[in-house]
Amino acid sequence: MLTIPTPDGAGIHATDEGRGPAVLVVHAGLDDGSQWHKVARLLSPRHRVVRIHRRQYRLDLRPRCTMAQEADDVRVAAAALGGPVLLAGHSSGGVAVLEALAAAPGAFAGAVLYEPPVVTGPPLGGEATARTRALADAGRPGKAIEIFVRDVVGIPPFASRLVGLYVAAAPRMRALAPRQIDDLEAIDELGDRLDAYAAIDAPVVLLGGDRSPAHLAARLDALERRLPNARRVTLRGQGHSAHLRAPAEVAHVIETLATEVLTTPGNA
Repeated sequence: MLTIPTPDGAGIHATDEGRGPAVLVVHAGLDDGSQWHKVARLLSPRHRVVRIHRRQYRLDLRPRCTMAQEADDVRVAAAALGGPVLLAGHSSGGVAVLEALAAAPGAFAGAVLYEPPVVTGPPLGGEATARTRALADAGRPGKAIEIFVRDVVGIPPFASRLVGLYVAAAPRMRALAPRQIDDLEAIDELGDRLDAYAAIDAPVVLLGGDRSPAHLAARLDALERRLPNARRVTLRGQGHSAHLRAPAEVAHVIETLATEVLTTPGNA
């Protein structure tokens, strides 16, 4: 475990493994970075892989933080690692990565963005935000997440019910569920930031799955049109959880960009 000091005293908690040029992983919702352990294991023979535990999902901290705070954590963590750092951001973690890239142009070697749900028009949550918040506040986190994954993520109703039942049955998931709603609100508070992202000139890979909800592909389309140094990679037969279902494919995408933009200290 790695702890990196922050100006506000909260510190950044992270899992640190491997040696070599650094890859900083910023996880999606309802996670602490552990879901990326298979990808990290595949990368760690050639890279130092640091998986931060986002403050939005740290139960030791007061709930509710902004994307600006999470972007600051990304920048502080990358600076602490020293040398060029490649970012890998998944879902809402990808939004935090985009905000870090926009706030500190040139501070990062590049990024792999796996289906970040950026706002491209109307709010991401829409009417579902108030419903999910009310359910979470009423002590029904499973139902809140069922509606979230159905109406916001775009998962079919039957699968959404299964996700909700899992969250309701797992104590840690029940505790994290309100943080997922905080995360949704933080994204919507940003609004449409495509103009700001157009100034990001670092190499970016926009990663998606051909079985993911259509709105996620449309958001990648919008980013592809605006980011000046982006390219698209689509994983066949995969959706929003390829880091779990096809970790070797995800690791290959990250490794490919890392080979292009990272150099081992002493070998530059």
